[in-house]
Amino acid sequence: MINLGRKEQIMILVIMAVILFSAGYQFAARSDKQPMELVTSQPGEDLESTQENQGVVVHVAGAVEKPGVYQLSVDSRVNDALKLAVPTADADLNLLNLAAPLKDGQKLQIPNLVEPTIQGQSPAQMPTVSVPVQGAAPVVNNPIVPSVTPGNGLININTASLAELDTLPGIGPALADRIIQHREANGPFQTIEDLKSVSGIGDKKFGDLQQRVTVQ
Repeated sequence: MINLGRKEQIMILVIMAVILFSAGYQFAARSDKQPMELVTSQPGEDLESTQENQGVVVHVAGAVEKPGVYQLSVDSRVNDALKLAVPTADADLNLLNLAAPLKDGQKLQIPNLVEPTIQGQSPAQMPTVSVPVQGAAPVVNNPIVPSVTPGNGLININTASLAELDTLPGIGPALADRIIQHREANGPFQTIEDLKSVSGIGDKKFGDLQQRVTVQ
């Protein structure tokens, strides 16, 4: 065994410390030279991408063979939804804007065709004539025009009662009363667009009503 003096031991410790320090410095320098990759994302990118993938969801009801809820792309039109739901033979597509863009959560109520009438009157509206016995004068019975048009479920705004108007979307008792007062003061509505002349019915509210009402 080699006996070293105190001076030799100190020199050995100093050399070992220098070697250890040098090795640690070189390791740290190599670590600093390794590239770091920073991944960034723009706020809203994931949300926007998710929304585009989800598209729009609409409810198709009424005169279609396959009523139900459909999911379509964000740039879809009313006609695209009808291709999936398949309109029936008596669907009145002329009342719809087939080129209108779809909105998420929208309901498409497809109306039926109104049955042909004679001189603008349906059989329910035409007066009946009954002849009493013993040659009395004929009695003409004018039936009350129904407020709900048979076959399509549309409410006739010219004959509907306050309670029937109150069933329309966005129409409460007060607005239903104004509709009745308007037609009594100005005569029957000529078109459903005339509803917009009633105070409280703007373009938005009329858009919710136009597929639920009729003037015939």
